[in-house]
Amino acid sequence: MRAIRWYDYGVSPTRSTTSSEAILVARITELEERKAAIAAEQSEAILEFARAHAASQTAGGTVDPEALERSIAAQVGLACRVSPTEGRRRVRIARDLHDGHTHVRALHAVGALSEYRTATIVAATAHLSATQRAEVDALLAGHRIETLGVRRIHDLTRTLAARVAPAAFAARCRAARTGRRVSVRPAADGMADLSAHLPVEQAMACYAALAAAVDEIAVRPEPVTRGRGQVMADTLVERLTGQATAGDVNVEIQVMVPVETLVDPHGPLPAQIPGHGPVPVALLTTGDGRRTWRRLVTRDGIVIGGDSRSRLFTGRLAALIRARDGGRCREPYCDAPIRHLDHIRRWSELGRTEFGNGRGLCAFHNQVRETRGWRAGSEDGTVVTTTPTGTRYRSELVSAHSRPHEHDHVA
Repeated sequence: MRAIRWYDYGVSPTRSTTSSEAILVARITELEERKAAIAAEQSEAILEFARAHAASQTAGGTVDPEALERSIAAQVGLACRVSPTEGRRRVRIARDLHDGHTHVRALHAVGALSEYRTATIVAATAHLSATQRAEVDALLAGHRIETLGVRRIHDLTRTLAARVAPAAFAARCRAARTGRRVSVRPAADGMADLSAHLPVEQAMACYAALAAAVDEIAVRPEPVTRGRGQVMADTLVERLTGQATAGDVNVEIQVMVPVETLVDPHGPLPAQIPGHGPVPVALLTTGDGRRTWRRLVTRDGIVIGGDSRSRLFTGRLAALIRARDGGRCREPYCDAPIRHLDHIRRWSELGRTEFGNGRGLCAFHNQVRETRGWRAGSEDGTVVTTTPTGTRYRSELVSAHSRPHEHDHVA
């Protein structure tokens, strides 16, 4: 990465004085403290809302606790313009922060402890009771945590938590192993991140095996044309798929082809791979692996039709809806993968199973819609979600590459 020079900011080094620079640094510090204090104030509001909503819903009759938590998390997520997972995390942080962390909360409120550092402490003590959290909080008070980095705060808090409640700490570690998983997330430029959440000894064993593959190639007489990371990545693909070389994997690809490109093959509009964005086709057609293509025709970024050349997936209509929504949940601010296809107008309300009445949702938002007070409808080509408080959020049915700008809050 190129080093940053003073001329990157469009100024001459002689135009700033020491005094003005000091004032600006002080201003930056002040704003950082204000950000932390505002985050603390928002946390207070989140907790108050959660308690008020729980009380109002409970007063209306018997409420499923899990459904109520989903409803609260979803509304906080929408209000904060974040995913429901992040909304749930903020609700739990607000709850635990006010249930034992007196010293930490005070530092957060005056801006001495950032939102991220505060969240790190709360997460590290989430398995403790309120009394045990209070013990950890008292011990943290003697370490000037406002001067520590995030990693040191994390390690210190976990160490103190293990000291205060060793049995609970051991139980947490055992429970963590049940959460082992593998996931994939799209990245830029036709790439993706494959992640494995494993017990530490298993993760290190896997990494050591991939590192050994680098040493094996290094001692061969053939010239090495790949870097260490490339060799490890290729070895991972080859061993998981059983392919002779990493580039020869078999894959089915959905490509959204603008109808304008069908008319003018040399036009400027690129093709799109739902959930991954624009990728040069030439990069996808290299190698000897079998490629199965499914064309999805679009106009102005909206899927208007398509054809199926493979029987690997059933349900052409479902494939079109998933492609139109970019493989991601249609609710505002949610990037979770589509797990369910939902009727915008319910089937029980005579909603038809057709392209314009379908949308892709993650499991969370498909469940939260069934909670009392949640409604969805369509207006002028948009999906409008109404929460139990009457707040409305709109999501336009546009293409995946326009999604970062599609969500609006309806007053």
